[in-house]
Amino acid sequence: MKIDFTIAPEPEPLAAEAGRKLFAGNCDFVKGVVHMDGLPPDDRAEVCFAGRSNVGKSSLINALTGRKALARASNTPGRTQEINYFDLADRLWLVDLPGYGYAEAPVDVVAKWQRLLKQYLTGRATLRRAFVLIDSRHGVKAVDHEIMSLLDTAAVNFQVVLTKTDKPKPGALDKVAAKISDDLQKHPAAYPEVIMTSSEKSEGLQTLRSVIHSLSA
Repeated sequence: MKIDFTIAPEPEPLAAEAGRKLFAGNCDFVKGVVHMDGLPPDDRAEVCFAGRSNVGKSSLINALTGRKALARASNTPGRTQEINYFDLADRLWLVDLPGYGYAEAPVDVVAKWQRLLKQYLTGRATLRRAFVLIDSRHGVKAVDHEIMSLLDTAAVNFQVVLTKTDKPKPGALDKVAAKISDDLQKHPAAYPEVIMTSSEKSEGLQTLRSVIHSLSA
């Protein structure tokens, strides 16, 4: 059965305000994790962000939290293969997964990261949703399908977030969105709404904040 993937609408005022308040709270980098036994306590809900290298993940996390260097501080050299945890208002874990798709990364490094990612996705019961970031200029690539298939296998609900939507021309953006809808038909774990964002223009942030708030209860 074909699923109709739609663009996520702007939130109702009460939902928008709840999302704003959540992200107006403290948000602090807690730790980078390289082994499953280093994960923080699973004492609250968590959401994670995944995406190809240079998809704009750090910019989006910084824009969501209103902090210019929050994600960048956790992505310094030497920590690029870590799962980075942020404490949002003592209520939710925001989890920044390393960017994938580095063609030049050593094979053993890629294999180690893939093992850790699989362990995390299959073993974290408090993970409410993965947000898979897709560059609106390029659409879904083969490596994105690999991550989505892993999420399917792990039965982790994921939602596509289009980034840099201010870059393509309107007609081109519509074509990319339509193609993504077709691509997502292959993935049973995909949530049927796509969130359109531009960190530079602060577009879609209100929608994403309200979605994350709805997952934090």
